[in-house]
Amino acid sequence: MATTTWDKIAAVLGEGKPKTHRQIVKATSLSGSAVWSALNYYWKKGLILRTKEPIREYREYFKGRVGIKGNVRSYYLYLLRPKDIGTLSLVGQQFVTYSEEYLDKRGAKGESKSQVVLKFLEENRGHAWYSKEIAEALKDWGVKPSDVMSTVRRYEKKGLLYVRGYRSHDRQTPFKQGYLITWLDRVKLQEEAIKEAVQRTERALAKNASTSPIIERIHQVRGEIMAATQLKDLVSFTFLQNKMNCSVDEAERAVTRALQLYSDLKEIKLFNNYRYYYHDSMSPEDLKAATILKENYIRMMKGRDARIGHNWEACVEWFIDKFTRGAEFWTQKHRTEGMDPRRITLHLIRSVGDRRRNAEVDRVWTVTPGVFSKPVTHVLECKWGLIRKRDVDEFFDVLRWSKEFGVDTEKGRAIKQGIIGVFAGGAFNPREKVHVNGEDISLASYAARMNIQLLKATDFNEKLQERGCEPRITVQKVCKRAKDEEEVKETLDALWGNPKKGGEALAKLVERNESLYSFERMLEGKTPKAAAGSL
Repeated sequence: MATTTWDKIAAVLGEGKPKTHRQIVKATSLSGSAVWSALNYYWKKGLILRTKEPIREYREYFKGRVGIKGNVRSYYLYLLRPKDIGTLSLVGQQFVTYSEEYLDKRGAKGESKSQVVLKFLEENRGHAWYSKEIAEALKDWGVKPSDVMSTVRRYEKKGLLYVRGYRSHDRQTPFKQGYLITWLDRVKLQEEAIKEAVQRTERALAKNASTSPIIERIHQVRGEIMAATQLKDLVSFTFLQNKMNCSVDEAERAVTRALQLYSDLKEIKLFNNYRYYYHDSMSPEDLKAATILKENYIRMMKGRDARIGHNWEACVEWFIDKFTRGAEFWTQKHRTEGMDPRRITLHLIRSVGDRRRNAEVDRVWTVTPGVFSKPVTHVLECKWGLIRKRDVDEFFDVLRWSKEFGVDTEKGRAIKQGIIGVFAGGAFNPREKVHVNGEDISLASYAARMNIQLLKATDFNEKLQERGCEPRITVQKVCKRAKDEEEVKETLDALWGNPKKGGEALAKLVERNESLYSFERMLEGKTPKAAAGSL
């Protein structure tokens, strides 16, 4: 019967299978510290073999209401040493006798990895470090990124370290080089210590600005918002994009990251559409006053954009009505008096962008090509301005998530057979390429793959020229000069009926609506000459 510690350990290892420290503790009923000390002692004595490298194993545990948690466990395997054998390969592991080169580096240096990490941060308390930088600096001690973050999280809870990453609404994610970590001075007041820690992380982020355009834009966004807040003003998304001199997508990414990174930057949506930004140091009174000013500005300044947008819808609808034969247009009663009954409200089973339960489309019509042919339904969406991929994607999502035109399939939600989307835009970005299946294709080709037809203003201009209008007579000019949708249709009727007098028709629009243009010029602060050129 085994009586001594060695007898008990030898009996367990005598089965011939490698065992871990925990398995030996469980089998011998000895304490963990006693087994650990004995294993090290007998390994040095040459009685047992140990794996050359520690084994790392990730395990998940169910923690009830908290959910599933996971951690990385490191351990060694032990084996009785056969006579006259110094090394042995078994179960994919190399077992070795004692040697200083095989010592765990934590023991070799006299302190654990967590102590090494903490000491490094304390000795370099004047700087903030990315977790990958710490692992690189301490790699000779065997420290890895996983060792760094397990240590950091433990000491963060004790108030010794400050950890910073990208912040979203309810979580924090690491930067490209990992989390930023710096020392918290316990001698100082907590508020002061945290303030200094934040400043150190700011300097660390600024160091990467020259090599990272996104970081430069993030700092620019914060600077513009802070400056505007000092002036008790709000900053629009368009203003930030123009300041950064980048594309809409690049500006979106920079603003989103800035809001994640700096929780003191706030966004406010006016009329559920126009985005403005401010710093939370702005008082409620100043914020309310600035919001009222911006709302009044939007009401005045966006009047021209709204007018042209509605005029473009009327223009597209006129051509659809003119050239569609044998079509049955859908109609719908609306609560709003005067709303065109051929504008259709779709019901969404899932939100698409800012559209929650409903989405409007400009026309829906069904055509039956022949007696034995299935009917084809066309759905029209109009938008003035430069159209991008995301506009087409949103229209596609409206169709597939609508009750009327979407259907559930084995591969997910899709558009029903026999439904064709028609997207009419003022112009489509010719330089925008869409990356699909390893190749770059044009926006038109991308839309065609989704069975969406694109209509441009130039398509309608070609129809006018085929009718006999001069090239200078364009639908863009009609939309800009007409005061409302009814006037757009009247002008197009006149151009189609008498194409040779198209110039006179446009001249009459300018003369008739000069007071409207003058009012819009006054709101926009443009000179009469500059505004006339825009018509």
